[in-house]
Amino acid sequence: MKSSLTHSTPPTPAIVTQEAVRRMPRWALVSLCVVYVLAGFLGREPWKATDIASFGVMLEMAAGRTSWLSPDLYGQALALPGLLPYWLGALAIELSPTWLPVELAARVPFGLLLALSLVATWYGTYYLARLPAAQPVPFAFGGEAHPVDYGRSMADGALLAMLAMLGLAQLSHEVTVTAAQLGFSALLFYAVAASWMRLWWPLVALWVASFGLALSGAPAFGLALTCAGALARMLSRQRHAVAWAAGFVVAGILAALCAVYLNQWLAKWAQWPQGLSDWRRLIRLGLWFTWPAWPLALLAIWRWREWLLSFHMAWPLAALSVMVVATVIRPGADRTLLLALPALAALAAMALPAMHRSVSALVDWFTMLFFTGCALVLWVVYLSIHTGFPAKPAQNVARLLPGFEAEFSSVSLLIALLATTAWLAVLVWRAGRHRSAVWKSLVLPATGAVMSWVLLTTLWMPMLNQGRSYAPLVARVQVTLAQHNFQQGDCVAEIGLTPAQRVAMRFHGQLTMRPVSENCRFMVGDADALRELPLAGWQELQSYRRRGSADVETLVLYRRAQP
Repeated sequence: MKSSLTHSTPPTPAIVTQEAVRRMPRWALVSLCVVYVLAGFLGREPWKATDIASFGVMLEMAAGRTSWLSPDLYGQALALPGLLPYWLGALAIELSPTWLPVELAARVPFGLLLALSLVATWYGTYYLARLPAAQPVPFAFGGEAHPVDYGRSMADGALLAMLAMLGLAQLSHEVTVTAAQLGFSALLFYAVAASWMRLWWPLVALWVASFGLALSGAPAFGLALTCAGALARMLSRQRHAVAWAAGFVVAGILAALCAVYLNQWLAKWAQWPQGLSDWRRLIRLGLWFTWPAWPLALLAIWRWREWLLSFHMAWPLAALSVMVVATVIRPGADRTLLLALPALAALAAMALPAMHRSVSALVDWFTMLFFTGCALVLWVVYLSIHTGFPAKPAQNVARLLPGFEAEFSSVSLLIALLATTAWLAVLVWRAGRHRSAVWKSLVLPATGAVMSWVLLTTLWMPMLNQGRSYAPLVARVQVTLAQHNFQQGDCVAEIGLTPAQRVAMRFHGQLTMRPVSENCRFMVGDADALRELPLAGWQELQSYRRRGSADVETLVLYRRAQP
């Protein structure tokens, strides 16, 4: 008897009643996701630099000016290589009705990919939480959470954690390969997580996700994740574990071979961080990018430390480890770390049933103060630029964004007011009702993040477009051209422009750009590049300084001197 007790499986750290797994209202959860997806895709210009450059590739493909199998941008290699995301954007442009702006049409598939990442995270966590080893402790007289209800509540928590992470917002709303990689990596996370309980849907998802990653510029990530999934299944020692593990590896290898055949195995590896400053930079990135999920994930690892080889912990940990290592050794750390968010959200959810009330209260208080402070700042700056009171924020905006003119939109104001009202209502709700719900600690972080993102993309959208879009700069160039008798058939020579700047000139200004060697009446170029060019025969018309988010760009416009 003593030996049996010694070797018995210890009870899980999850102590959850049936009352605690009440369903979060579906209308609230779906509305939160829909608002988050739409905010940032609607009402903005293409932003620099990868967003508009990727959009330019899609325009070129839709117009038939570049190859669909080996695309480039005006003869230059793509900054973010891949095929499938550009195909999706180009097809959306070709199939869109004439009344739909092309930049909005190109965003439709990427909005669907963001929605896919949220849905896949929910279902992946649901199936992990349904595992017997993940179930809460059974009570002597009953009353513990039912497995299905428990799985749904944990999945709700993971989805809320996903929405709450600060790093998700901007990169997931771009029309770049990164957004596609997030959608397919989340789908692969679901495929592995659900494989212990389902057959056909996980199998389909596995192949779609593997080939989706391979054709989205991340074949190495897809292969590494499928191998990590195979290892997690083998460690779990579940039924059919060997067959599924072999299937994961085969799917990853075949997808990688497809990428090699299409010349898409273009993995770039950076050097290992060389000094303390590099490590500090990576740590700072991880701390803010994955907040508030990373403290909960650490808590989950500690509380479930005796179950780390169980599939509900082993698979999220394996996927997270792959992406953390890739973040350290690959350029573009933020874009790589984005792919770790589904696994991190699932781990954060595992902490919820083992969280003490004091920790939950601390999360609530910090979240309330942080996001209320964010909303206050966003509203104060908005009121300042429209009313002049207080004066200091408007002065700072004028200094950082020269030439900015405030634009009032009643629709944006109404949406911002509704988002702020919803945040206040959630604060009241959290203080009074549903205190026992297992997902309650992540309601405020998720709602606060969505509210802040909505305010940013409504109240501050004109400022964001001024600082992150080339449209204002191109408009100034067009004004100067019109003042000097620019005709519709005239071309503009360019020198030293980045691909993003060339796309902006063509898209925003409808300008015909040509190499400097061609006989054009006008020329625009980067100020640094123009210093190395003999400018005899050219008359300078205007220089344009554009202050971006982290740099200052100077372009100069010339007209060919009259003979």
